[in-house]
Amino acid sequence: MFNLPLHRFCLMLAVCTLFLVVAGASVTSNQAGLSVPDWPLSYGQVMPEMKDGVFYEHGHRMIASGVGFLTIILALWLWKSDDRVWMRNLGLAALLAVIAQGILGGMTVLFLLPKAISVSHACLAQIFFSTTVAIALFTSAGWRQGPVEVEDSGWPSLRMLALVLPPLVLMQIALGAAYRHRALGIMPHVIGAILIGTFLLMVAVFVLVQFGSHPALRRCSLWLISITFFQILLGVVAYAARISTLDAPYPMPVMVVSTVLHVATGALTMASSVLLSLQILRHVRPQAVTLAASQIASRTR
Repeated sequence: MFNLPLHRFCLMLAVCTLFLVVAGASVTSNQAGLSVPDWPLSYGQVMPEMKDGVFYEHGHRMIASGVGFLTIILALWLWKSDDRVWMRNLGLAALLAVIAQGILGGMTVLFLLPKAISVSHACLAQIFFSTTVAIALFTSAGWRQGPVEVEDSGWPSLRMLALVLPPLVLMQIALGAAYRHRALGIMPHVIGAILIGTFLLMVAVFVLVQFGSHPALRRCSLWLISITFFQILLGVVAYAARISTLDAPYPMPVMVVSTVLHVATGALTMASSVLLSLQILRHVRPQAVTLAASQIASRTR
């Protein structure tokens, strides 16, 4: 049964998680990663004076704590009210992910921003956000009503493309995080943007050409196309802003804002790829399955 309060709570959690991604990007962009040198307390206090870099770093921790608390509620709510075992397990997985994310965040401080841990922290944040978006989809009325099946008659198989779409976007996010944390140069991220961005657009257009009249597939494809174009534009703006402010004594607002927006839109890009992949896997049947169903139907006539 469709649970409207639960669905709205999931949407709220997804929005709060996106805000958490923005807060995390603000810490990095403002070079405030070690403004608070201890963890889990901040200068030995629950609430230190919120000034300079402490505002971004401790503010990020406060938002993360709030998201963690909401995730506990979600896991308990799903366990109590959702009749699908896999959804209950997904709620527990989300809870474990947010706990792991908190531990990684603490390790970045205690070990003085190690590149591998910092990049992992950034990537897990994106994975967690996409998980909250997926849970919101799974609790929606449209998902509970069941699939509206169409046949995958093209090549390559849409279902195969759906399986590789989110991992490719995550790889591009990792390259961007590696650049921001100075583990890699900019060129791997630029090359990834060209190749993976083209692939995203190609898959979305491919879905529109085949199933443009299917509401769920059309909606997700159009959203992915729009957000991918916007993300590419923001990437160019963010890099130009970073280059033009290299000699500035402190992070300039134009660089900070463009970079934070680029990170946030990257999260939306990954979530959009996850949504499109889930909708493809739910609604699009392989041609072999369609032929087998037709043969079974003809034998029973």
